[in-house]
Amino acid sequence: MGASHSGGLQARGRTFGATREERVTATTGRADGLGVRPGDAVQEIGWDSDCDEDLRAAVSAACGSELIDEDSHEVVNVVLLWFREDDGDLADTLMDAIVGLADNGTIWLLTPKNGRDGHIEAADIAEAAPIAGLQQTSTVSAAPEWQGTRLVSPRSKR
Repeated sequence: MGASHSGGLQARGRTFGATREERVTATTGRADGLGVRPGDAVQEIGWDSDCDEDLRAAVSAACGSELIDEDSHEVVNVVLLWFREDDGDLADTLMDAIVGLADNGTIWLLTPKNGRDGHIEAADIAEAAPIAGLQQTSTVSAAPEWQGTRLVSPRSKR
C-alpha cells in the first residue's frame, strides 16, 4: 500500500480513506483513458447495481453531461456496454449497441475482471466482435472490478 496524491491509501487500484470526490477525481483518469471528451454523447447499456459508480461519474464529468439511457434513439459517440456472462448473447448485444453509434464511434465493452462473477473470456469477445462488424483495438483496467475492451468499426467500413 502507498499514499495516494489525495491523502488516502492505495492498494490494488483502490483508494482507502479518501472522500467520494477524491475517488471520482482519481477515477477521472480512467475516463480519460476511455477517450471520452467534453461534448461526447455517451450512452450506457446494461447498467445494474454491480456497475462501478465512480467510473460512471467520471465518464459523466468527462463528457460534461448525464449518460444517455439505453432506450434512447440518439446518435452517440461512445457506448459504455456493461456485460456479464449471464447477460445473453454477446454478439447480439453488440449488434444492438451499434445501432445508434456515430461513424467513428467507440463501444467500450465493460466486463468483470478475471476471477470475478460474470467474467467473459477474451476468446468470447474476440469471437463476438467480428460477428457484430467490430474489431477489438485495446483492453484497459477501467475500474477495480471491471475491464474495458475498446471495439470500433474496421476502417474499411468507416
